[in-house]
Amino acid sequence: MKRKDWIIVIGVLIFIVVIDQITKIWASGITERNYGFLKLILIHNHGAMLGLFADLPAVLRIVTLSTSGVFILSIYALVQYLIPLRILPLRLGLSILVGGIFGNVLDRILYGYVIDFIAVRFGNWNSPIWNVADVIQWIGYAMIVYSIMKYGEQLWPNNNIRKTFWVNKKFQIKYASLFTITGLFLTLISVVFSYTYLKVTIQEIAGPNQILIDRFAQPFLISFLVLALSFSIILFTVGKMISHRIAGPLFAFERFLNDVLQGKGLSKQGAALKLRAGDEFKHLEELAEQIKNKLIKMNSEKTVEVVEYKNGQESE
Repeated sequence: MKRKDWIIVIGVLIFIVVIDQITKIWASGITERNYGFLKLILIHNHGAMLGLFADLPAVLRIVTLSTSGVFILSIYALVQYLIPLRILPLRLGLSILVGGIFGNVLDRILYGYVIDFIAVRFGNWNSPIWNVADVIQWIGYAMIVYSIMKYGEQLWPNNNIRKTFWVNKKFQIKYASLFTITGLFLTLISVVFSYTYLKVTIQEIAGPNQILIDRFAQPFLISFLVLALSFSIILFTVGKMISHRIAGPLFAFERFLNDVLQGKGLSKQGAALKLRAGDEFKHLEELAEQIKNKLIKMNSEKTVEVVEYKNGQESE
């Protein structure tokens, strides 16, 4: 990915969020309008999709949903980094999808609710009320599905010997575990600070009121732990994938050395070693080429010496 490509990918995400917020600011000034089958009606959506977090107090529901949105934004950044190829349709689809999601998250952060204002009506049937961000998300989904169907072989080639789940299992588990433990310690610092601060604040305002503590502090702790668990799983997965990029090139270089020591691959045309896009240690390709050329030269010199020796023997 070139700098220009990154500007496009990130720029699309920002553009989606800005357009969504502009339409919501405009919609905040309307009550109800009808344009044939299209109906504009302003509502403030305090709920969550599929009733998620419905049992939490309203304040904690807003905080949890807002935090989940930023969590998704973090995953988006990691996925963009881990995609090994350019594949702009896939990257733009992710930007459009996450831009739509973050548009609604921004509503919850700013207002505590999502602004919905678009509905479709056919006869007596009325659709749920949604917004531009909701529509944009489906465009992102479609682009992602299309990209996976079209470029799936490039993302997961069948003939790739490094497609196995573990390349160097011991190293990768150690690396991913260290990645996860570091994240957990940082999360532990956050949860201790946040939970203690919330509990002390409740006691300062309302006194030693166990009812309020049970209503706010305990659900907060549970929500935080759920997010922390999800974060840990993702950290381990990301650590495994990054370690794959580290162990993979070393694994490929090791195979190359084993082959040349057995005299294999020295007569083949093309690169001595070809690493995957996104791999670390790209300089190993150049080193492998130097080793290959050196061995070919040594074999050629050895062959010449043998021929000269045989010719000398025959002349005697």
